[in-house]
Amino acid sequence: MNSFARLAMVSLGWVVAGMAAEPPGTARPNILVIFADDHTTQAISAYQPPLKLVRTPHIDRLAQEGVLFERCLVPNSICGPSRAVLLTGKYSHLNGVYHNSNRFDGSQMTFPKLLQAAGYQTAIVGKWHLVSDPTGFDYWEILPGQGQYYNPPMIRQGQRVQHKGYVTDIITDLAIQWLERRDPSRPFLLMCQHKAPHREWSPALRHLGWNHDQPFPEPPTLFDDYRGRGRPEREQDMTLAKTFNELDAKLKTPPSLNEEQRRVWEAYYGPRNEQFRAANLQGADLVRWRYQRYLHDYLGCVLAVDESVGRLLEFLDRTGLASNTVVVYSSDQGFYLGEHGWFDKRWIYEESLTTPLLMRVPGRARAGRRCGAMVSLLDVPETLLELAGVPVPPDMQGRSLVSLLAGDVPADWRTSFYYHYYEYPGPHSVRRHYGVVTERYKLFHFYEPDVNEWRLIDRQEDPLELKDVYNDPAYAEVRARLHAELRRLRKELRVPEEDPPESFSGGERGPATRAAQSMSLGGPTPDPTGLWRPNLPPWGR
Repeated sequence: MNSFARLAMVSLGWVVAGMAAEPPGTARPNILVIFADDHTTQAISAYQPPLKLVRTPHIDRLAQEGVLFERCLVPNSICGPSRAVLLTGKYSHLNGVYHNSNRFDGSQMTFPKLLQAAGYQTAIVGKWHLVSDPTGFDYWEILPGQGQYYNPPMIRQGQRVQHKGYVTDIITDLAIQWLERRDPSRPFLLMCQHKAPHREWSPALRHLGWNHDQPFPEPPTLFDDYRGRGRPEREQDMTLAKTFNELDAKLKTPPSLNEEQRRVWEAYYGPRNEQFRAANLQGADLVRWRYQRYLHDYLGCVLAVDESVGRLLEFLDRTGLASNTVVVYSSDQGFYLGEHGWFDKRWIYEESLTTPLLMRVPGRARAGRRCGAMVSLLDVPETLLELAGVPVPPDMQGRSLVSLLAGDVPADWRTSFYYHYYEYPGPHSVRRHYGVVTERYKLFHFYEPDVNEWRLIDRQEDPLELKDVYNDPAYAEVRARLHAELRRLRKELRVPEEDPPESFSGGERGPATRAAQSMSLGGPTPDPTGLWRPNLPPWGR
């Protein structure tokens, strides 16, 4: 029996024992978790983003009837790891999912397993993206890998099934079908997990041209030249200028379309693509064209997700379930909509660090409240367990948001947060880094043999995060304080001094020795945290 399985058995026994002491007859809420992929706060109108790119009335309804968390942070801004965080309430170094190639160990304890043991019906439909099959669910139907937007195959309880239509609509249909067929005498947990608006951002055919070719406003950092920072920011590979490919731009027709769908798709994109090719755009003009195409497509995907939320809320209203169903809306991380010239996520910088979180909790949340406290996806499992009356295992690393939902921020609520990104070498070439985030500052470290750089960002003075002030003497006291806080967080969260072999996305190879790392750096490099930097093996340089 592996360590995850042993811990799961201990946790489950502890929870069941705790449940036995619960008073009988307590009404337990149903739970609906709607989890999008790469849906950033800049594309939710309830967050009041400055560019006002799109309206999301159904997601906004959750803000009006529940609580909107203004700063929900992710521990590791990438799809698979964030899903593992949501299930376990633990950082990557404890749940075992560091990057998208890791296989989630389904024997470990998760909040769906705890709810299932407490009598909940559990189901997950949509994107899973954790390599292994789901556990802790009475029913599951998931997309293989990333899934596809049009006519997606899915895996239902281990059997492959073929669907026709648009992926967001299909996932919503499956969610509603399960709700209709469930046992009405028992509470439920349903996790409805969308592929959208993940790359390559293919909208439902009904949303092609949704903005009537009106141009979208550009972010002020669309043409960021990365001066004032360093090599990691300059050497990444996630820009509209050089990384945006023909499939992203819809200059190629998706192969999964059927003949009828292809006619609609080509009727919209075909003439526009001909105009683009004839214009032979270069430089800034090409970037601007790509930005407009990207925003049309990405936001078009968001429209279908918003419609899905509306359909699910309408079902709860129509069936009388709304009064006793907790509804959570979130995403695996934020995303870049042209800020810094980027798409994608991964960085500790704000657009990818912060993800949406809205919760409607009948009888427990003050409607229409906006909460500015620093919260995290880590906190969601603990919150849902407490709302369900299920004891929270002591090894979870988040904290229940129930008091915040009621409008009370505990005096000891977190004022700092630890972040750690591992997937290098890997897609988009974003370097490994870890750091501490406070309300005003970010201190973080790119820690590899060929790139050993620290950053200090003052968000109050530099809200666009364009200038590193790490070596500015005026910030010496701040820098020392943040280094001490970073040491404290790493110790408290039990972060290994060296990254384990499974954290390397190129394969499960052993880390380099400290001596080898020192040689590659020309001798030991002082580490202001007092900890050795996690090692990168020679093959990952």
